[in-house]
Amino acid sequence: MPSRSVQRFVGFLFSVLLATGLAAQPADYLDPDLRARVEKLKADVAARPTDANTVRQRTDVLWDWLNAYSMTGGYLPVDLTTVVRRTAPASPGGLAVIDAFIGELTVLDERPEALGQLSADTGPFEARSLATFTQTWVVGTQEVAPGGGIAVTRHFLGNYGAFQTDDPGGDGLVSIASSNVSARFVAGGTPLAGMHGGFRGAAPVLFFRLAEGRLEPGDTVTVTYGDRSGGGSGLLMPSFSSDRMPFPLYVAFEEGGHLFSLPIQPVRVTGTELAGVHGFAPSVVRPGAPFDLAVRAEDRFHNRAEGPYPAWRVHANGEPIGEIAAGEAPIVVLGDLRFDAPGVYRITIASADGSVAGVANPVLVSPDASPVYWGDTHGHSGFAEGIGTPDRFMTWAKDDARLDFVTHSEHDIWTDDFEWEVMKRHVATYSEEGRFIAYLGYEWTTRHLFGGHHNVLFRTPQDRRRVPTQYFPTLSDLYAGLRGLHDPADVVVIPHAHQSGNYRLSDPKLQPLVEIMSQHGAFEWFGQAYLRHGHQVGFTAASDNHLAQPGYTAPRGGGLSQRGGLGGVLAEELSRDALFDSMKAARAYATTGDRIILQTTVNDGAMGQRVPFAAERRIVGRVIGTGPIDTITVVKNGADLWHADYATANRDGPLRAQETFHLTFASPSVPMHRGDNPRGWRPWRGILEVTGAQLAAVTSTDFFNPDMQGLETDANGMVHFATITRGDTSSLRLTLADIESDARLRLVLEAGAESGGGPPFFRRHTTVPASTVELPLAEMRDGTVQRTLPIDIYEDTVTLRRLVTDGPDDVRFEIGDTGTIHGDHYYVRVKQVNDALAWSSPVWVGGYPSR
Repeated sequence: MPSRSVQRFVGFLFSVLLATGLAAQPADYLDPDLRARVEKLKADVAARPTDANTVRQRTDVLWDWLNAYSMTGGYLPVDLTTVVRRTAPASPGGLAVIDAFIGELTVLDERPEALGQLSADTGPFEARSLATFTQTWVVGTQEVAPGGGIAVTRHFLGNYGAFQTDDPGGDGLVSIASSNVSARFVAGGTPLAGMHGGFRGAAPVLFFRLAEGRLEPGDTVTVTYGDRSGGGSGLLMPSFSSDRMPFPLYVAFEEGGHLFSLPIQPVRVTGTELAGVHGFAPSVVRPGAPFDLAVRAEDRFHNRAEGPYPAWRVHANGEPIGEIAAGEAPIVVLGDLRFDAPGVYRITIASADGSVAGVANPVLVSPDASPVYWGDTHGHSGFAEGIGTPDRFMTWAKDDARLDFVTHSEHDIWTDDFEWEVMKRHVATYSEEGRFIAYLGYEWTTRHLFGGHHNVLFRTPQDRRRVPTQYFPTLSDLYAGLRGLHDPADVVVIPHAHQSGNYRLSDPKLQPLVEIMSQHGAFEWFGQAYLRHGHQVGFTAASDNHLAQPGYTAPRGGGLSQRGGLGGVLAEELSRDALFDSMKAARAYATTGDRIILQTTVNDGAMGQRVPFAAERRIVGRVIGTGPIDTITVVKNGADLWHADYATANRDGPLRAQETFHLTFASPSVPMHRGDNPRGWRPWRGILEVTGAQLAAVTSTDFFNPDMQGLETDANGMVHFATITRGDTSSLRLTLADIESDARLRLVLEAGAESGGGPPFFRRHTTVPASTVELPLAEMRDGTVQRTLPIDIYEDTVTLRRLVTDGPDDVRFEIGDTGTIHGDHYYVRVKQVNDALAWSSPVWVGGYPSR
C-alpha cells in the first residue's frame, strides 16, 4: 500500500482512539509489564511516526504483543509477523506499514467488535467443479464511510478461476450486495502487498468501493463468487482438495484507508470421481515378517477420490496376495502380509472389474539389507504462506502419503507463538513409535544475502524454542542461537537451494544434510557446492509443498512446480532416535518422489560414512527402481567417474518398421553467478510434427502439473505440448511406424519466460527465445541425436533416442577406482526412464571426520 495512504490511516486511527478515550482493560491477556509497554507504544506512535531511530524498540514491543495476542487464539493479520526484522533498516514505506499494523493490532486489542463478523458458505465443493458460494460480513461497531469498501483478494497458490466483474453471463463473476439499500458499490482495484496481493510488492486486487451511502453497524455485505444470476456457470474451483481453501477478504473503513484483514473462512474442496489407485508398502522387510500395505483411491489430481469405492484385488509378482472389499473408505490398510522368500516384489492393485489399476513401491525382502524409511522434512500449511490446516498436513503425511516421518516446517517469518505451540502438540498427537514420527521444526527464512533458507528439525518437541530470523538474521546468528539454546546432538539443519543457503558456511555439529531437490526443481549443483567447500554433508530431498500435502506431492494445480521430492533414511528401526541419528550421520539419500531403493558402498562404507584411506577403491551398488532404469552414474569429487546406460536401444542398428523413442528436454538450474539463487524453470511449449513416419502413439512421462504441462494431438496429427525443466529432464515417449530413411521430428518452440520462486538477484529470469529444432533420425549416432539451444551461459538440450521398451528395473553394479588424495568422495546418481531421479549421500575416503 502506498505509504501516504498508510500514514493517513494511522493518523485517522489514533485520532479516533485518543478522542474517544478508549483504553484496554489491564486484566487481560497481557501481563502488567507488557501492558505498560504496549500502551506506551500506542501513545508513541500516535505522537510520532516510527523512524530509523525508534523502529527497533517499537518492533520489539510489537513482537511480544502480537505473540501474546496470538495465544488467545485470535486472528492476526497474515503478514504482521514479517515486519519485525533485524537484517536492514526499513524503508520509509516499510516504517509506515509497521505503524499501520500497530494500529490494526490496537483495534484488535481495544475494539475487536469494530471488525464485525465474517461467515461463509464453506461447502464442500468438488475440485475443478464450477461452484457458487458466498461470504457474508456483518458490519461491526466501526462504520464504513464512502470511499471505503471490500477487497476481494486471492491466495497466490490457489488455482481457482479468475475473478471478473464485467460480464454478468460469464464464468468467475464476483458480485457484492448489502442489506443497506442506500449502499452502492463500484468495482475497481486497489494495491495490496503481501500474501494476498503482490507477494514481493504491492499489486492491484479487486476492490468494491462504497460509492454511495454508509455501512452502519449490523448491516450485512455479501460477496458472491461465481454469481450465476446473469447466466454464468460459476467459479472454477481449485484442482487440489483442502480443508481451508482461502478466499481472503479485507475491509477499508474510509477512502484510502488501511485494509483490515478478516478471518479466512474454512472453505472446503473435496476430490472428484475415482481415476486411480496407489499403494504404499515398506521398501525393505525381513523374510516372513508381517507388514502393511496401504491402498489409496485417488482422482485424476491425486486427491482422495470420492466414494463409493470398488473392491480391490492385490497381486505381487503376478500372484494374488489379498483382496479388499468394496466400501466407503478411500484409504484401506491390508495388514499382516508376508513374503517368505528373499527377492524383489512388485505389487499391483486393480479394481475387481479391472477398470482402475495402479501399483505400489517395490518391496525388497532381505535378511540383511538396511531398512529404508521415507520422510519429508520440508512442507507447509496455511499457518505460513501455504494452504490448509496443520491437522490436514499431518493427516496427509501419515495416511495419504503413508510417510514414516515428517516435519511441518513453517516459515518463521510467518509463525507466531500460538502456531508454534500447536505444532508442538501435533508432534505428540500424530506420532506413533514404529509407525509414524513427526519432528518439530521450522524454516529459518531469509534472503540469500543473509544466509538463505534452512530447515531446522528438533529430535524431541519438549522445551524447544525456535531461533527465528526476526532476531537471528544471519546464518552465523542461527548457528550460535541454536547452539546456545539446544544440544547440537538434538538439532538437524538442512539448507536448500530455492532461496539458496550459503554453501560457504556450515556447522558440522548441526548441518549434516543438504536438500538438493524439491518441488522447485533439482539442484545437484547445490550439494556439490557444499562438498567443494569441504563440508561433509549428505543429500536429501523434500517436497516444499505449500498445500498441506507432504510426501506424495503431485502439484496438480499449484502453478508452482513440477513434482515434490522425498528423503530416504537408512535406520535399523522406525523410532524417533534411530531416524534422527541416521539423519545426523547422513545415512540418507534423495529422490524426486519415487521410492527407488538405492544401495551403495565404497570399500564397504555406507552412505554418509568416511572410510579409512586406501588407494584402491571398490564402489558397489544396487538400484531397484519403481520402473525401468535409464542411467546410473558414479560421481567422484563432483565429476562423473563411471556411467552406464540401460535404456538406449539398438544403438547403431538399422531402424525397424516400428520403434519407440524418447524425446527429452533438459535445462541446468545452476546459477549464472556464483552465490546467486538458481536459474528458473525453463519453459518448453510448442508443436511437434513428424514427417517420414507415422506417429502411432505419444505419451508423457512426468507431467504432474496441468497448470504448466500438457499434451494434445490435433486432428492433423500435430502434437501440442508444454512442459518445464529445472535441473532435471522431462520427456515424451513416441511410437513411430512406417519409418522411412528421411524421417524426422520438427519442433517449433514458442518463446517463454523463465519462472520460479526465489528469483536470482543478478541474472534475473529472462525470456527464452522462440526456436525451431530439426531432429533427423538419419543423424542418430549411438542411438541418439541431440540439439543444443544456448542461452547466456546455459546449454539447454533436446534429445531424441531409441528406447529399450522393456529395460531392467533392478541393476547391480561394481566398479574400481584408485586415488592418492585423502578426502575423495563418491556418490551415485540414478535416472529412470520416467525421468525420476535419485542421489545417494557421499562416502569419503580418508581424511579427518568433520563431525
